[in-house]
Amino acid sequence: EMYIRDRGLRRRPRDLARQQAAASVGQGLLVARYTASFARYGVRVGQVLLTSDDMSRRAHHRNASRTLDKLLAMGALPVVNENDTVATDEIRFGDNDRLAALVAHLVRADLLVLLSDVDGVYDGDPSRPGTSRIAEVRGPEDLAHVEIGSAGKAGVGTGGMVTKVEAARIAAAAGIQVVLTSTVHAAEALGGGDTGTWFHPTGRRSADRLLWLQHASTPQGSLTLDDGAVRAVVQGRKSLLPAGIAGVEGDFSAGDPVELRDREGRAVARGLVNFDAKEIPLLVGRSTRELARELGPGYEREVVHRDDLVVLQP
Repeated sequence: EMYIRDRGLRRRPRDLARQQAAASVGQGLLVARYTASFARYGVRVGQVLLTSDDMSRRAHHRNASRTLDKLLAMGALPVVNENDTVATDEIRFGDNDRLAALVAHLVRADLLVLLSDVDGVYDGDPSRPGTSRIAEVRGPEDLAHVEIGSAGKAGVGTGGMVTKVEAARIAAAAGIQVVLTSTVHAAEALGGGDTGTWFHPTGRRSADRLLWLQHASTPQGSLTLDDGAVRAVVQGRKSLLPAGIAGVEGDFSAGDPVELRDREGRAVARGLVNFDAKEIPLLVGRSTRELARELGPGYEREVVHRDDLVVLQP
């Protein structure tokens, strides 16, 4: 947006190539601002650009984690953003609030601070009289009957308060404490003041990348599982084998994220597939031993390995 204003453009470009070109120049301008601002406090910054497509994959996730850990160990402050120069709609995080929650998980943060233009979550439209701030959220039930404002109601991000609350839920489920407040109240909230909405951890910490696979990846297709395979994947936490596949949809390549669905079409899991979509029809309903004998040893493997698979909550 800084680059768009500098170029005198009246509106954001609509085509992806122009958006990515503008982002390429704008990222440099943005980092220059960060560098100058933090230099006043003697803090060095480093830019880290991520894409959801990268972060779901084992090696890329590990490399990003190492980079962030090293920056922090060297006393540099990582400035993380989505890599808009290469991201497409198919591999986009969707909003910076969700990205913040996932990065907090990646660096094993003690606390995630989400800033809005409202000093917390309210039990109604905060502009109307009679509504009150929700000071603490200990679980989903605390917000079950609260109507969260959409884009434009609160927050200047892409989705308003909705995306901030969803980001808070993601982080809390990963064992991270969250405070959601306004910029002017940030210092008071961090000092323990009675402001903002505090989300208590609802899950345990983990170091794996499956949180990214669940919340940051966009499925490029789907596999329909028979009833036995659904039980094996969901209840047994086992890998998906060719014998359990009943159907395939989409045009994906090996390594892409896909949805695993039951016969009624409900998504029960998500994982990184080990075959191209065009290969799947050759595998449907067949054992790995049979496939290896007929097609070669390269086909004696899981369609989705359990280490690359996350079960979705119903």
